[in-house]
Amino acid sequence: MRRSPRKTLLFFSAILILTLLAGCSFGTGGTKKTDGDVSSVKDRENWDIAETSPLGKYPELVTYTLGQMKGTNNSNLPEGQTYEDNAYTRYLKKTLNVQNKNIFMESEERYDEALNILVKDRNLPDIFLVSDRETLEELVENDLIEDLTEVYKSCASDKIQEMYESYGKELLASGTFDGKLFALPETAIDDGSQLLWLRRDWMEQLGVKEPKTLDEALSVIRAFQENRMGAEEGEDPVGLVCDPGLVGTVSTSYSVDSVFEMFGAYPQQWIKNADGEIVYGSLTEETKEALGYLRELYKQGILDPDFALRAQNNIRDLVVNGKCGAFFGLWWTPNNPLMDEYRKNKETDWEPYYLTADAKRTVEVYSTFWDSKYVVVRKGYEHPEIVMKILSVLFDYSRYEAEDADEVNSYFALNVDPTARPLMINVDYNEATYMVTRHIREALYSPGDAKTREDLSAIEVSYFDACREYLGAEVPSVEAWAAYKSRISAVGLLVDANYHAPEKKYLGDGDGEIPQTLRSLEKKAFIQIIMGKKPVSSFDSFVEEWYRKGGDSLTERVRKGIMICEK
Repeated sequence: MRRSPRKTLLFFSAILILTLLAGCSFGTGGTKKTDGDVSSVKDRENWDIAETSPLGKYPELVTYTLGQMKGTNNSNLPEGQTYEDNAYTRYLKKTLNVQNKNIFMESEERYDEALNILVKDRNLPDIFLVSDRETLEELVENDLIEDLTEVYKSCASDKIQEMYESYGKELLASGTFDGKLFALPETAIDDGSQLLWLRRDWMEQLGVKEPKTLDEALSVIRAFQENRMGAEEGEDPVGLVCDPGLVGTVSTSYSVDSVFEMFGAYPQQWIKNADGEIVYGSLTEETKEALGYLRELYKQGILDPDFALRAQNNIRDLVVNGKCGAFFGLWWTPNNPLMDEYRKNKETDWEPYYLTADAKRTVEVYSTFWDSKYVVVRKGYEHPEIVMKILSVLFDYSRYEAEDADEVNSYFALNVDPTARPLMINVDYNEATYMVTRHIREALYSPGDAKTREDLSAIEVSYFDACREYLGAEVPSVEAWAAYKSRISAVGLLVDANYHAPEKKYLGDGDGEIPQTLRSLEKKAFIQIIMGKKPVSSFDSFVEEWYRKGGDSLTERVRKGIMICEK
């Protein structure tokens, strides 16, 4: 039976009224949302806070897939801990309610290759590290990663932004394309000048004095050689070990940068010479003189006779196994490789010497972002702000404000590698290394109104406790020994010398990359000169060949790039 239009209208009106009444609460002066609606609004507010603030905690667990660069020895994580379950990940889950799920893991040597396959297949994790400029540019050009400009403003804490600003505008600009921030660069904290590390226990055995100059240090190494220190019967003593690359492009361990620096030479770097001309540092007269000096060291047997055949892992084995008593390295050398030798032999005693304090730079040296590390976010990932929040927790909140981050901060003294962190980079002030040591020394040694343990940041407390253990223990732990030798002995030398990081100047975007053909040409020429297979005068022929084989056009390109960059 059909209803009349009027009855139909009344029927639906009644249904509507009953529906409205079901949602009303009488005596309150109006309507009220159900508990579920109130919860939903509150939930949305919590999500909004989390997505727009550095420390806002997500209402529900946010899981993100991660491409992990593995460190050696499981990144020195404590036994039983993994890249998905460690102090960092547990603290991030507690503070932000986030958890990483690693979908691929590769060592540093194979990481770029593995990532390139994922890029070609368009099969990217939510968050991943990019460690070469070419891949970063490809990701941007193909619209494969998120624009992080706005989330940096809202979710990077004030202190994180201050840290980036301490490097000048160029560092953050290196991750910026067409005015948009697509990649968070690692802050390359200044590591200071190279130090010469010598076996002081061998020096004491031989009764030789501690060196104050490079020439005196070489005399110490000659004494090691003559007395066959570290060599067993049938073995030749090693001398000053040296990577065949001669100068350091990444870590500067086992290189001889300091020897070149004493001559005012800066090979494998672009420089502006005293005449204001941009040149490749490997081609200068100063470099030629330094090669002649190294040639003499090789002839005298002070420089490792087998240096041209060494690989980094082979050199490391010489150090760890007690075969070597001298090499150049940075302040963190006790953490790697000396820690492993001390673990084997507690009688070992290495001491750093700063022998280039008087070597003043007379040229401007340019840096490049070609080998920098960057954190990026996959295009379309729902929570791009998560990377800023993680940085804010790990490098600001846990170090300067939190009272529940002891396990996280203990990792510094335990020498846990930065690759153990979910984002695999480090963010800190440009001169953080020296600031930390100044504060630790004040707390350890200065009386009166100096700093106390309570005045130190979390990272400083971690090192302070380890250094205090070293000073009080008859046989310090490996971690305490490494902390004291690196932070107090090594960085202390730089602090006492009033060392300050040179102001950085940057090349254009990757323009200074040296082709492999020219790299090989240079390496061969340098080794032949040092080993005496060719005269020092052959350096001039090498320079001519370098320019002829493409160096000429490369130099012009770099000069134009620097002019644009400095405008």
